[in-house]
Amino acid sequence: MECKQEFSIRYNHVGYGIGFPKIFYLAMPMGMDSRILEASFKVVDENGSVTQAGKLAKRGDCAYTDETLFEGDFSDVTVPGKYKISVLVIAQDGANLYEGESFFFDISDCWLESQLKANIKSFFFQRTGVELPAEYAGKWARPAAHLDNRLEFHRIMHREGTWNAHGGWYDAGDYGKYIVNGGVSVSTLLLACEMCREGDGIMGGEGFSPSFEQPYSLLDEVRFELEFFLRMQDEDGGVFFKVTPDHWDGFVTPENSDVMQNRYIMGKSTTSTLNFAGALAQAHRVFKAAGGSENESFATRCLAASLRAYRWALAHPDADWPHNTEGSGGYGDEHVEDEFFWARAMLFREIGASEFPQDGTDEALASLLEKDMLENPVQPALSWRDTHNFGWIALALNDAAGDFAAKARNRARAEIEKAADEILKLQEQDAYSLSIRRFVWGSNGEIANHALTLLVAYSWTRDKRYCDAAVELVNFIYGRNPLNVSFVTGSAWSSPKFPHHRICHADGIVDPIPGLLVGGINSDRQDMHRKPSYPNDLPGFSYTDERCSFASNETAINWNSPLTAVLAMLRSL
Repeated sequence: MECKQEFSIRYNHVGYGIGFPKIFYLAMPMGMDSRILEASFKVVDENGSVTQAGKLAKRGDCAYTDETLFEGDFSDVTVPGKYKISVLVIAQDGANLYEGESFFFDISDCWLESQLKANIKSFFFQRTGVELPAEYAGKWARPAAHLDNRLEFHRIMHREGTWNAHGGWYDAGDYGKYIVNGGVSVSTLLLACEMCREGDGIMGGEGFSPSFEQPYSLLDEVRFELEFFLRMQDEDGGVFFKVTPDHWDGFVTPENSDVMQNRYIMGKSTTSTLNFAGALAQAHRVFKAAGGSENESFATRCLAASLRAYRWALAHPDADWPHNTEGSGGYGDEHVEDEFFWARAMLFREIGASEFPQDGTDEALASLLEKDMLENPVQPALSWRDTHNFGWIALALNDAAGDFAAKARNRARAEIEKAADEILKLQEQDAYSLSIRRFVWGSNGEIANHALTLLVAYSWTRDKRYCDAAVELVNFIYGRNPLNVSFVTGSAWSSPKFPHHRICHADGIVDPIPGLLVGGINSDRQDMHRKPSYPNDLPGFSYTDERCSFASNETAINWNSPLTAVLAMLRSL
């Protein structure tokens, strides 16, 4: 709808929350601002009425896109409805340099709920080993496949017999199932359950009924993954690393994949075992708080499994990850200090020092956690490789009595606030209000994790700057970016149509499964041998909506989970 290609209106294609900031940008080639006399905008409702008008102000130059950005603020528009932005740019000589408008978008709080539901349901669509009936899956229904209930051990394990690894979520665009990436994903969702518990619906009950289109809450979806986790724990307490096919699947359906090749259990590492221990300790807290005898029984089971895993890791602190990537991702991680911190802090929050598997005294555990905090400083974002923020969050949210718990809580909160302040500083310096300084594989997941850090800090500070800054990052994901793309499938007219996702390209359905966050801009472009059609060579345009672009257009649960948590927390506000 924009008249000239060199100008583009950048905005959230889905919508803006009623009580949140409403900022859009006008992008133009760098330096063109010298030709502008005046730039103005109008916000127009469905009836053609102008609800707000104003001037655009220069925001700054963007080196990674060679653009100059101007900013418009229509935060005063608070009446729910559909709106569009109209922009007029007058040149120095008085001529119209640009005149254009956006598509319609929502101003409401409903879009947050609808996108949250879609994101939660995306995990339902990633379920393995069970039928997805049309009643709940609609046109994306599929039969049960990859039951994984009698898997042989991979040849590198030199182990006879079979193992039941039924259930869980497919990790990404492939058909592998991983404890390391699954753990950081499920723990992020557990954090959402924990922080949005009061009357927000995602824990179950009436919050999403009947419009949720399936009888599962986020808590139910999390439990589906956790049941798989529990099956991946060996009899000695250690946890297997992944379920992998023998070689990489083509773009075939899960049922055809089942016919074409075998799947195996692979590895048992310190990182996978500690990842499990941290996630299951957090599950204990969430399910115990959910109430009811079944949830409390499951919580007890999770805690016992977590303790068994932690004891195994103490006895096997150097168990290596399986160096095999013939049919699945490596997820190699040579550092276990962060996973030990995560597991220790989560278990400390659940059982205190007296029942802890090491020494069992306040002094001994305090010494361990002091060392953990020293060696694992807070980062702006979580990742599957660097998980120590979970340890800091556990300490920050620990409401237990005692001098050390209080001291650790205060220290953790202060350190997380420092990370949040650094995110704010980085956003202020960036034309697109981004806090990342390099576009890596899964940059959208990193952006969502920065927003999560901000909202965690907001949970006790109630500093509005943190909340508003998180909203700005969400706006980038949903369209206010250099590509003019809403990076979540099914969310807007601009959403990805051809994600690197095997189910989406093998199910015979034109529309991709909704609610999947693609990786996004990735200046490393590791898929160039597949000949993707990137728009140009600039780093900020390193994205293309093509199936072959696994480096920019793949989906993954560890990218979806922080966005889901952020949407849940914003919705609760």
